[in-house]
Amino acid sequence: MPEGTRLNKFLASCGIGSRRACDALIQRGGITINGESCDNPATRVQEDDVVRLEGKRVSPRQTATILFKKPRGYVCSKQDELGRATIYELLPPKFQHLNHVGRLDRDSEGLLILTNDGNLANRLTHPSNKVEKEYRVTLTSAVENPILQKLVSGVQTPEGYARAKSVKRLSPRRVSIILETGLKRQIREMFRTLGHEVEKLFRIRIGRLTDPELALGRWRHLERHETDMLTLDPPGHS
Repeated sequence: MPEGTRLNKFLASCGIGSRRACDALIQRGGITINGESCDNPATRVQEDDVVRLEGKRVSPRQTATILFKKPRGYVCSKQDELGRATIYELLPPKFQHLNHVGRLDRDSEGLLILTNDGNLANRLTHPSNKVEKEYRVTLTSAVENPILQKLVSGVQTPEGYARAKSVKRLSPRRVSIILETGLKRQIREMFRTLGHEVEKLFRIRIGRLTDPELALGRWRHLERHETDMLTLDPPGHS
């Protein structure tokens, strides 16, 4: 590292958190480089520097990223205040330290990324990257095209203004929706605002990555070329 690595990126590579989370951590204090306090995320860390967080040395660790197919009835949390089942109960002990990237609500299913790679997490969640996520949605009642057009135009929900990148009607009650950014329970709240209730919601794609063969409640490791696919749009999409 002749020019060194930015401190926020270095901490993210240590699994401390996303780059944005590391920015806030650095600015709060508690980081030292070779014994000197540092509160500037842009400070360059050289290969032989000693970086400590609250007195404990930190160093880049081997990253792990898994693809998990979340079943219904589990929350995306390491601990739940209400005592509900969490996705981590379905994962082996060696993955308990991994952080889920984004979330699916308790009643939703489908693909979820877990990783200790803070840089990857940042790429997947930063709004400027507009990483596509595709969902199959089943409604409790038939929906007409004018309603679907409103989803693309945008609607005001309790969580804020929300819109879909694209929507395709598959059958009277089934819809394909692509999002680039996500608010809390965005799809459910958009439909509710327009007078429809979601019966089933399933995430089938993140970036270019899909895996229809992966069973619900199961996981698998992602290779480097697959993590690269997470931040790419499918061919033909713009």
